[in-house]
Amino acid sequence: MILSCQNIEKTFGEKTVLKDCSFHLEEHEKAAVVGINGAGKTTLLRILVGELEPDAGVVSFAGGKTFGYLSQDAVVNTQNTIYEELLSVKRHLIDLEKELRKTELLMNGAKDEKLEQLLKRYEELNHSFEMQNGYAYKSELTGVLKGLGFSEEEFDKPVMSLSGGQKTRVALGRLLLQVPDLIFLDEPTNHLDMSSLSWLETYLLNYKGSVLIVSHDRYFLDRIATKIIEIDHAKTTVFSGNYTAYAAKKEMLRQAQRSAWLNQQAQIRHQEEVVEKLRSFNREKSIKRAESREKMLSKMQILEKPEETDRADLSIRLTPRILSGNDVLTVTRLSKSFGALSLFTDLSFLIRRGEHVAIIGDNGTGKTTILKLINGLLSPDSGSIRIGSRVQIGYYDQEHHVLHPEKTLFEEISDAYPQLGNTQIRNTLAAFLFTGDDVFKRIRDLSGGERGRMSLAKLMLSESNFLILDEPTNHLDIQSKEILEDAINGYLGTVLYVSHDRYFINRTAHRILELGNGTLTQYLGNYDYYLEKKETEPHDAGADATVPEKESAARLSWQEKKEQEARRRKKENAIKRCEERIALLEQKEQELDASLSDPSIACDADALIALSQQKEETAAALLALMEEWEALNQ
Repeated sequence: MILSCQNIEKTFGEKTVLKDCSFHLEEHEKAAVVGINGAGKTTLLRILVGELEPDAGVVSFAGGKTFGYLSQDAVVNTQNTIYEELLSVKRHLIDLEKELRKTELLMNGAKDEKLEQLLKRYEELNHSFEMQNGYAYKSELTGVLKGLGFSEEEFDKPVMSLSGGQKTRVALGRLLLQVPDLIFLDEPTNHLDMSSLSWLETYLLNYKGSVLIVSHDRYFLDRIATKIIEIDHAKTTVFSGNYTAYAAKKEMLRQAQRSAWLNQQAQIRHQEEVVEKLRSFNREKSIKRAESREKMLSKMQILEKPEETDRADLSIRLTPRILSGNDVLTVTRLSKSFGALSLFTDLSFLIRRGEHVAIIGDNGTGKTTILKLINGLLSPDSGSIRIGSRVQIGYYDQEHHVLHPEKTLFEEISDAYPQLGNTQIRNTLAAFLFTGDDVFKRIRDLSGGERGRMSLAKLMLSESNFLILDEPTNHLDIQSKEILEDAINGYLGTVLYVSHDRYFINRTAHRILELGNGTLTQYLGNYDYYLEKKETEPHDAGADATVPEKESAARLSWQEKKEQEARRRKKENAIKRCEERIALLEQKEQELDASLSDPSIACDADALIALSQQKEETAAALLALMEEWEALNQ
């Protein structure tokens, strides 16, 4: 066991955030903390890492173990470049490498006893360097930076010039390179695109230490977590398995608790009615029987009424006012550049009534730009965008430009929908958890999550038949995401959205358009289907997104099929060649190890230096081949 948390309690003012919180974490275990926004997840992490003192309880770590912590607002402020900042984590290896080179120089001019001392020192240093992966630390650093979405051209950027999200990614990279025994991660998937998310999942799955994560990314939790620690009404409950297993067990438990409570309440009411009836007979015998039943009731262990989370009241009903035409949106040969940066050219796609379409792709590919072009917030360089007949657009943008910062929440709704009365406006806001004096808050004073809910409230009232959503699940907790998913799934209109939330996409998308390398590729299904097709069938980058996938497959010519088969064979051959080269280098590494251990050259400084350099070059080449093999097998 690496971490034990016993009977932790924490109160802020009159609000109890954590009560009798207990759980433990084993070595190499990957666990997640879940709960609605404000449940106390971040408070718990801050207590575990020593940033907050609990009011009661004990946190204990196994002796000699190290930990690292990535907070939600973790940023790196330094004059270093991105590469220098991560390289600073390996300062001990840099110093060790300098000591190795210094010892090599001293060995060149040393003789006899002095040479023997230096050789012994060199062997010790070299062994330590090798055991700490010294020969591959630069490749490891480059791999982490690329995995987190930084291109080599960005490595020399000053950290101070980065956005908040980029600084958080640098902080995450620093933490991963430190390789502590236990990593605490608070919302690590924020600011990561899908490629980076996939890389981080693989990294954490293979991480030898333990991991405790706070995240609202259910797809991420499904892949990583083997234990779920739920915080609900200040109490913690531990569930084995990933998020999906937890959700199923939680629902079963909730139903069982509610059923038991309802059954007991019915039994109590029945007994009370019998007692009342017996007393109404007003006879000595019936009164005694009534008293006996009352005594039985007084001894009954009354079950607590199951606490339903407040978010259960948040339900969204999106109802189009009128039916649109069949062709909702037609985009033809759309192009957009910003200066020398060309985002995309000749994009064409069609969206029909009732479709739920997700646009996915890495950061910077132009997904949000497409939505802004459709909404007329930007002008295309070329191409056309045609909105169908009777189409009424409801737009949700991640910057929430549809909101007016100086207005109160009440004013925001009443000004946009003057036909609504005070009671209707308050009921609408209450459905999105804005109650009491909250309705008089100004938009500018809201948190990101509150602005998101406010934008959704306006969207609900719009009665639009074509919803365009830009990252609608950002800042929403899991339960709010599920409520939004249910609303979209029950929506009879058309939906086009951009999202990195793979679980959300999986539940709501009928079709996926992947934007990459300036082109759109279509996948006729949800996110799981998209992954399946990516793994089994190579797609042409410029596939026409307006043509259903089955039709496209049917139209493949003999030549195209031949080309697909040639690509498959080429990939298989590349993998085979890579594996053969890996085997040769591994054999060479074994031979070099044997030579370095040979007593006959133990006193030959030049030979030892040459062999060490060969070992370093071989290790770097082997790591590069391993990375190439992994890329080919994706």
